[in-house]
Amino acid sequence: MTRYAFAERLALATLMEEIGPDAPTLCGAWTTRDLAAHLLLRERRPSAAAGILIKRFADRTARTQEEIATRPFGELLRDLRHPPWWSPLANPLLDEAVNLTEMFVHHEDVRRARPGWEPRNLPAGHQRALFQQVRRRSRLVLRRFKAVVRLEAPGYGAAGGGSGGQETVRVTGAPGELLLFLFGRQAHAQAVVDGPPKLAERLQRARLGI
Repeated sequence: MTRYAFAERLALATLMEEIGPDAPTLCGAWTTRDLAAHLLLRERRPSAAAGILIKRFADRTARTQEEIATRPFGELLRDLRHPPWWSPLANPLLDEAVNLTEMFVHHEDVRRARPGWEPRNLPAGHQRALFQQVRRRSRLVLRRFKAVVRLEAPGYGAAGGGSGGQETVRVTGAPGELLLFLFGRQAHAQAVVDGPPKLAERLQRARLGI
């Protein structure tokens, strides 16, 4: 496993173990148990995971996730810590590319649902890896937003998105904060949005993510 995705996985499992199966998350009504079940569904039940992205399969995905969630919480965390060798999403060669965003965002979903949370002081290498994810995903996530969007992470670089036009919105923050912003956690990301007020507000409220 490459270092940052797997480190986020282990830190998330440890935090879930510490706060228990019924703690809230930023994923709507999901508890930590539900979130753990979602992560296991994603990498252990690929035939049932299509509903994560495709609406017409969503009912089957939800039923499978509910089934997984009935297992003892300790077993869910054990499996989360030890991804299966046969899963494409657990391949060490792909781990950073396919799991870093997932594990980082969901780790923060648990952290930031708790009162008194503080942003983590991540090492520069970790932030650079997160900014690579911002660059890879920004155009896809923002492709339908009708403006030019510029994402700026001081010290790490800039990325772009949006469908174009005459107006520009800038979002500035640390790489991890920009990644959270891109994945629909705008209200919980420590990022500054600058631009025409109505456009900036629309971006803050947009349904972002993949």
